[in-house]
Amino acid sequence: MTREPNEQVEAIRKDLRYLQLLSNSFPTSAEASTEIINLEAILNLPKGTEHFLADVHGEYEAFNHVLKNASGSILRKVRELFGHQLQEREMAELATLIYYPAEKLELSKKELPNLDEWYRLTLIRLVKVCRKMGEKYTRSKVRKSLPQKYSYIIQELLHEDGINPNKSAYIASIFDTIIATNCADDFIIAISTTIKRLAIDRLHLVGDIFDRGPGAQHIMDTVMHYHNVDVQWGNHDMLWMGAAAGNLACMANVIRIALRYANLDTIEDGYNINLLPLARFAMDTYADDPCDCFKPKMGDSDASYDEKSVYLISQMHKAIAVIQFKLEHALIAAHPEYKMADRDLFDKINWEEGTLDLTHTAPNGGYGHHPMLDMNFPTVNHDNPFELTPEEAYVVEQLRLSFAHSIKLHEHIRTLYKIGSMYLVCNGNLLYHASMPLDKEGMLKEVHVGSGTYKGKALLEKIDTVVRDAYQAPESSDRKQKSVDYMWYLWCGPDSPLFDKSAMTTFERYFIKDKDTH
Repeated sequence: MTREPNEQVEAIRKDLRYLQLLSNSFPTSAEASTEIINLEAILNLPKGTEHFLADVHGEYEAFNHVLKNASGSILRKVRELFGHQLQEREMAELATLIYYPAEKLELSKKELPNLDEWYRLTLIRLVKVCRKMGEKYTRSKVRKSLPQKYSYIIQELLHEDGINPNKSAYIASIFDTIIATNCADDFIIAISTTIKRLAIDRLHLVGDIFDRGPGAQHIMDTVMHYHNVDVQWGNHDMLWMGAAAGNLACMANVIRIALRYANLDTIEDGYNINLLPLARFAMDTYADDPCDCFKPKMGDSDASYDEKSVYLISQMHKAIAVIQFKLEHALIAAHPEYKMADRDLFDKINWEEGTLDLTHTAPNGGYGHHPMLDMNFPTVNHDNPFELTPEEAYVVEQLRLSFAHSIKLHEHIRTLYKIGSMYLVCNGNLLYHASMPLDKEGMLKEVHVGSGTYKGKALLEKIDTVVRDAYQAPESSDRKQKSVDYMWYLWCGPDSPLFDKSAMTTFERYFIKDKDTH
């Protein structure tokens, strides 16, 4: 195939512009050749270790431990190096020192009679582990991973094994001086940190950092300062991103889930969200209500909550759940294209009989009529069940202001936008959270988003744009509000690739005993 003269000229111009840009970094042919040699050589190195985690759900302690031990890869390296020299207990202790150096050092100093000898032996072993971890990387990359204050010393130790008789005294002197100057503890912590950094070249968090566990804010602090990380958004992440963008239904869901799991640390301590207006409203409105359907799911870490605290959480839980159902109705009514009218259930209650009509939520009316487990709804007007009372509206506004002004929350949400996306292709792996919508024939389904329909890759890319508009588009723009609304659909909509279910049956789970409806 031959090109027309004009096409050839344009191609030459593009090549020249490209070469001009390259010349800024590599002004001579020698420098360009050196870089080509370097890059070709790097392509023949083993790939750095990629670490995949998903559905962390606020469990910071578990998340932190997995990062520290690199899912067991550090202990495997220790065994490779010392399997024929050390007992299993000694190897486990060395690995634990790498995971938690400060804590392990405190214990060791209390138990060991000859600390200097232990320091010397431990330093030698840690250098060997660090050298092993750095085998798959260039010297330049290893050097950039080193703590600045010990970079030169660690480089010397990594590149000299002490076997050379001309260098053995030199290496021994380095270890002796580290110990003599009382730097051993600090040095051990520094080289352990380097080992952990080299153990994971890149961290992939494939969705759902938030909700349930008490430490999502600590996970996000770690993510913000991690050396190489990306995030593929999950629907629980989308819920928090929507709340930060101003979606009131997302905000109510965030608070409800926190109360459901008695997890107020992230809300109150982590992000300084003021729940006092909700607490006051709940105590007044549900003062004589046992709120049995809203008792929180308690874990071992929740033993500090006394009976009165648990009851208050139950009251707040019911109050925000009722508010949530009303706020969700507003979105369902405003967006018939969501096709989620079956999620409006307050108007399906028979107030005289105390039953809920679910015939519209299943094929052939399979779910029928069910007795309600709770019929105390003092804020629900039977003639207009989805209208917020003035008191509820006040609570919603106070919570909205609190979310809008949380500096820490928005710092973390901006990080999710910066390093996050709907999907990522990395080293031949396609990473995304949950599922891809399919039709009845198992083919990629056309999904309505905005004014168009999309499927597959195009669907994820369109949603990515909408999610960014929700947070970053000008406040006065029409696409801003539509995008903010859509964040809630991504949390629980039947065709949301982040949700993976036909319906979010929150209402049924609270008020209907029959689990088939759940």
